[in-house]
Amino acid sequence: MSNSPAATSPASPLPAAAAGHAEGVSNDEFRAAMSRLASGVVLVTAQEPPLDPDDPMAPAGEDVGMTATAFVSVSLDPPLVLVSLRAGARMDDLLTEQPLWAVSVLSESQRHIAGRFAMKGRVSDRLLFEDIPYVRGKVSGAPLVGGALATLECRTEQRVPAGDHTLVIGRVLTADVPSADGRPLTYFRGRYRHLG
Repeated sequence: MSNSPAATSPASPLPAAAAGHAEGVSNDEFRAAMSRLASGVVLVTAQEPPLDPDDPMAPAGEDVGMTATAFVSVSLDPPLVLVSLRAGARMDDLLTEQPLWAVSVLSESQRHIAGRFAMKGRVSDRLLFEDIPYVRGKVSGAPLVGGALATLECRTEQRVPAGDHTLVIGRVLTADVPSADGRPLTYFRGRYRHLG
């Protein structure tokens, strides 16, 4: 352990190269470093609540989907997962009012699904689901993608604001492995990749 003032002082100045950014690293530097972390790719889905929640015959709202690479297991007991959503994104807004959602872990053959639901600025997701095989989750009612390596249905336990994102922690209500074969789709250095 060093006894130098720089090593022990909590108020040490930032290096000159980091000056100009409040936290000591630029957005580009942070993005470049984090792009070296390979991650799995999932499709997060939810169904909008009915327009009239008091009417059991009211039609359900539209299905919404979002590609996510920031998805992790948090706890085994109770079973919890976490997904990071861009603050103000459609899925973030929806999950403030809809506590039930689902996750499909995509396989390497489902790159087109990941790309489709990663598009920004779309008005409606209805057409995006049109030619994708899926079943409805028994608990969430959300689409579970056919051919996914695993599917989970979740209920939001906690929402944590974190910078420009919201961390949504969900309790896993169902977990299935419908497709035992296949390899995962991964995301590395800004592109979808295959293992191997």
